[in-house]
Amino acid sequence: MSKQTDETEPAVSAWEARTDLALTTLALLFLGVYAWQVLDVGMDRGLHSVLEGTLWVIWVLFAADYVIRLSLARRKLRFVGRHMLDLLAVALPMVRQLRALRLLTVLRVLNRRFGSGLRGRVGIYVAGTTLLIGLAAALAVLDAERRDPEANITTFGDALWWTLTTITTVGYGDRYPVTTEGRLIAATLMIGGIALIGVATGTIASWFLEKIAGAEDKDESTYAEVVAMRGELAALRAELAGVNRSGSSPP
Repeated sequence: MSKQTDETEPAVSAWEARTDLALTTLALLFLGVYAWQVLDVGMDRGLHSVLEGTLWVIWVLFAADYVIRLSLARRKLRFVGRHMLDLLAVALPMVRQLRALRLLTVLRVLNRRFGSGLRGRVGIYVAGTTLLIGLAAALAVLDAERRDPEANITTFGDALWWTLTTITTVGYGDRYPVTTEGRLIAATLMIGGIALIGVATGTIASWFLEKIAGAEDKDESTYAEVVAMRGELAALRAELAGVNRSGSSPP
């Protein structure tokens, strides 16, 4: 799988190449542990503490990766500007009420790993990205909302339904976040949903255009074949007519 490198920052690119697989493994582990922690409502406090500690250890490793890349960058201000989402994803979860936003780091790592290899296959890339963002958003909003006494998103089914209506910009309004963290997750999902819908629409339109163009080419080819056959039939008829005339003429 090829990776896109930044030729202006060779040290950063080399570091990313060395740590790419390890960070991807950590991102998948984070997502699995986080899902377990959110969905297992009957979990005892001891196991919950172990899982929470695991999540924070992985997040600290992501933060260390960002700091190392920043220290390796030649133009540090340019690096910060180009990786602002990475900085926010590392900094915001320091506020306890924003802990679910650690998933932003996970999504960025997974996109960096798989995106470069799948962007050529736009349909697969869009479908995979949509499923990943939808799952992460459902888990995050459920984690943020269900403990609030005024919450109406209290089950994973509610969270999935809210995610579907939000990412497609339908917004029925029967499920909505009431906490600050939940609303931040909703805002992020809305922006991401608009972008994904645009890409998906463009992909479908491109597919239809290719099919139409293929059908037109096929029709033109068929028409040319028919014209050629008509020409051959006309020549054959002329030849047969000449044979008949020569055969019927007196000696």
